[in-house]
Order: sequence, then structure tokens, then C-alpha cells
Amino acid sequence: MSWRSTLSEVVARIAAQDYFIQGIASVDSVPAGTAAQIRDNVAGYGETVVKLPEESWATSVAQWMGDSWEVLVDLWTEESGRSDLVLSVRVFETEVGFRFQVSGVYVP
Repeated sequence: MSWRSTLSEVVARIAAQDYFIQGIASVDSVPAGTAAQIRDNVAGYGETVVKLPEESWATSVAQWMGDSWEVLVDLWTEESGRSDLVLSVRVFETEVGFRFQVSGVYVP
């Protein structure tokens, strides 16, 4: 999937505790409320999110929702490997490529 590098960079920012995820081309900055939700959910999970390993793509999913793709990326932690946490992202097709909107991090 052509989105892997962008999604990997988003997760790397979350792993670095940068929950606003600013400055990645084609990724919308995360609103304060969503950034706080991501921070609180990661902290509440009690483990350390790490950069995505290649194995993450085997279980992550994307589904077309009529006007965008809804993507769930399985997150990994230092303590447990694959965790119950997912990154939720909406991906919009535009005339110049894709635009990514981070929806949250949570346990489904």
C-alpha cells in the first residue's frame, strides 16, 4: 500500500509522544482534543508505543466508506509486541494525491 511510509511516520510521532503530528506532508495537524485523547489512551494503556514493524501490515485494514478510506493500523509496544491499540485514520483522495486525517488511538 502506498500509504505505509506516511502511516509509519504518524506512528513514529506517536511513539515520540508528539500527539499533534504536525509537519508531515499530506497529514492534517491533529486538533487539541484528539491529541489529548490519543495521549490519554496511550498513557492509560500503560505500555510504550514503538515504531511500526513490518508485521503490522499483515493485520491492519482499510475499507472504503464512500468518500474516504477508514484505516486501522495495529500498534506495537515495547513491552508486548502487537498490542490491542489501533491507530484510526481517514484517507481522502484528492487531485494531488492522498490527504490523511488522524481520528484517534484506542482499543476497539
